Amino acid sequence: MLKLGSTPDKREQYRLMRDAMEKRFIRVTRGSIIGGVRLGVFTAAFYGLQNLLAEKRGVHDVFNIAGAGSATAATFGLILPGSLKWRARNVALGAALGAAVCFPLGWLHLKLVEKANEGSLAASRDMDQREGARSGVGAAIDRLEGNLSK
Repeated sequence: MLKLGSTPDKREQYRLMRDAMEKRFIRVTRGSIIGGVRLGVFTAAFYGLQNLLAEKRGVHDVFNIAGAGSATAATFGLILPGSLKWRARNVALGAALGAAVCFPLGWLHLKLVEKANEGSLAASRDMDQREGARSGVGAAIDRLEGNLSK
């Protein structure tokens, strides 16, 4: 920071202070944008790998989530700066931590999706029994009206 008495001219003091604050603002803003881009790339890589594994394996389970987390963390460990030995350590650590963190989170996610699907299937069956088994657009409209009236 500049001291207020560093130059005799007040205009020059205010200009120097404004320039310093603008540089600080630009530095903070650039850091926020770069952090957001990194988070977006990490998220896109994780979900892309998760969907790729689900597509190739034909099963949507916890191992897809753990594998995607492990591969994504290992990849981001590889691109961190440092020597080759340090990067190899980061890859191994990222793979282990990615799998360790994503396995329980994936299990929890799949259980929550299961519960949500059970509730919607039960509500759908109740609507079909009440109004007769209709299919197609009419049944979809009836379900929507039933959900909106609750």
